[in-house]
Amino acid sequence: MTFDAWIIFALFWLVFVTTPGPNAVNCITNGMNIGFRRAMIGVLAILTQATLFLLLSAAGITALITASPAAFSAAKFIGAAFLIYLGIRGWIMAKAPVKIDARPASSIYLRALAIATINPKSVAGYLAAFSQFVQPDVPIWGQMLVIFPTALTLTALSYTGFTALGAGIGRAALGAVFNVWVRRVMAVCFVIYGVLLGASSTPGRV
Repeated sequence: MTFDAWIIFALFWLVFVTTPGPNAVNCITNGMNIGFRRAMIGVLAILTQATLFLLLSAAGITALITASPAAFSAAKFIGAAFLIYLGIRGWIMAKAPVKIDARPASSIYLRALAIATINPKSVAGYLAAFSQFVQPDVPIWGQMLVIFPTALTLTALSYTGFTALGAGIGRAALGAVFNVWVRRVMAVCFVIYGVLLGASSTPGRV
């Protein structure tokens, strides 16, 4: 990958990971509800998903799965139902007192990993990155030595920022009416993302 190509890739990935989506909403929610330090477990889960997706994309497996309408449809509707469930639950629990550190680390990690994995933006983004920026006539793993650290560093910085934003909101509004409505907005976002996921078509298909 040339330096110019790397700059373009880095800018693409920066936009990709800073555009608000289910991962960002989950990071903000975690920061609000469990504090910055504990919420960073969720960022670790997103980085785990990013690493796996980068490996799968490099191996061509993600493209193979996306090419199967049946597999994509099943994953799409399961993911949509999960996001809608999180949204409805978040709305119902918006008035409940926040319990800092009430959730075990495994719960924070697995929920964030599930949200990151079913996120349709992830599949589309990784496929776009590999179809546009990877050179087919150059050994793939040599290119991954550049792509991996760039993608993971920008991903970590972005979602750490969203987590810090949530933690700041939580400290400023803990127990206030504003806090309830912010939590409800986050809940509605999950429902919207779920509906959009359920209605979306397979990437690359009409």
